[in-house]
Amino acid sequence: MSEAMLWPETIRSVVKTGPDREVVAVYPYRSACPTSTWAQLISGAQQELFFGGFTNYFLWLQQSAFHATLREKAAGGCRVRFLVGNPDSGITRQREQVEDVALTVSTRIRITLEELAKLTDTSGIETRFTHPADAVNHVSLSVFRFDHDALVTPHLARSAGHDSPMMHLRRGQEQGMFDRFAEHAEELWERGSTVEPQG
Repeated sequence: MSEAMLWPETIRSVVKTGPDREVVAVYPYRSACPTSTWAQLISGAQQELFFGGFTNYFLWLQQSAFHATLREKAAGGCRVRFLVGNPDSGITRQREQVEDVALTVSTRIRITLEELAKLTDTSGIETRFTHPADAVNHVSLSVFRFDHDALVTPHLARSAGHDSPMMHLRRGQEQGMFDRFAEHAEELWERGSTVEPQG
């Protein structure tokens, strides 16, 4: 039987089919996603935690005992990665002009680097800077991965990350929405450069 016979239009308009099944939720603003959702995704991940925001600054504010959680995840065999923009790059300076806020992009990146420096005694936590040629692609799209779940934020032209929309995706098929964004994140990671421990 055809899909049309099994799923009449009235039902298909309500029930997700095909690639739509990978969309768990959408938020008009990243800040509209409950911090509990982030906490559940982070705590539930067993193999892969990938934080691909340009600054990742907000995580240190939102997630209580974040250092301890990351240590626990890494000790349990979960791969923990942070991809951040270079605070001294031209794209970072350009973004600062666009946002025009007191807490600058470079400052937010440096705060993340300072927090990660507190974890240098923990193996299994990796940090890279985006390759200069990829910075424009990174600053315009954040991908956060938790095993087979992802939170994806396409940054609107003049909006900071918390003011941009976000999608919660869950992998449900080969080369679906989840895979497309995961592959984008992996390409940026592979081309990035290792951040030397600070402090």
